Amino acid sequence: MPFTATITSKGQLSIPREARKVLDSNTVEIDVVGNTLVIRAVRSVAGALAKYAEGKKPVSMGKIREKVWSEVASEKK
Repeated sequence: MPFTATITSKGQLSIPREARKVLDSNTVEIDVVGNTLVIRAVRSVAGALAKYAEGKKPVSMGKIREKVWSEVASEKK
């Protein structure tokens, strides 16, 4: 099932809605084989975690690091 898309002057490509539904992923891997562009859905742990994090307030890496070091320090006491 072929889809048609236009590459913008900035080199961006919008994947048509029908193709995104088929891929069922917000992350893709792109490979160039000769003059063919291959787009594959990426289903990884990160993708699974993204759904888990929906609706939750983001936390900075600094706060995460601080909490982890605090827990590690309390385990060593």
